[in-house]
Amino acid sequence: MARTQSEKYPEIRENILKQAARLFAEKGYAGTTIIDLAEACESSRGALYHYFESKEEMLFHILEGHVNRLYEELQASVTSHKDPIDQCRAIIRTIVVRNAESHNEQIVLLNQLSQLAAGQQQDIVAKQRKMTELVSDILIRIDAQNRVTTRNKKAYTMMLFGIINYTFTWYDPKGSVPPEEYAEMTADLFIRGFTAA
Repeated sequence: MARTQSEKYPEIRENILKQAARLFAEKGYAGTTIIDLAEACESSRGALYHYFESKEEMLFHILEGHVNRLYEELQASVTSHKDPIDQCRAIIRTIVVRNAESHNEQIVLLNQLSQLAAGQQQDIVAKQRKMTELVSDILIRIDAQNRVTTRNKKAYTMMLFGIINYTFTWYDPKGSVPPEEYAEMTADLFIRGFTAA
């Protein structure tokens, strides 16, 4: 007979993923044990296995959920604006705010993706490529100076991602510069420099 689910099943599952993301960001995937996870969730190991079959499954759902949410938000930010420069600003704002709200998940994505099985990695990398293509397309559309070529398109795109994605090494979203302001600063600097004669 199938085990019935608690009414709070989705909330409990989400909390497990949040705690796992925090621990994986702080201690690394390999350095985090099921016992660590159970203690962080104020649960037992057996209870965790009711929600996830393994630590690897938790990691996959953390990364898949983070990347899928970001991609959906990027698509929405593009379709909500018509001007390519406004779209670029919206993309930068979306990434900065999402990363600030999902600080641990972003660290785990950047540092622990290789811990997944190859097939799971491919699913996530494929979605990351779609995001890269979306951003590349916007850069081409704002490129009045014809800077973007087949040879350097990836370099420009990854330069922008580098400015945004690695802020976790120094940026505090609760500090003196809030995420929305940091996004505007980044957009001004990158877009003006990129489009200047």
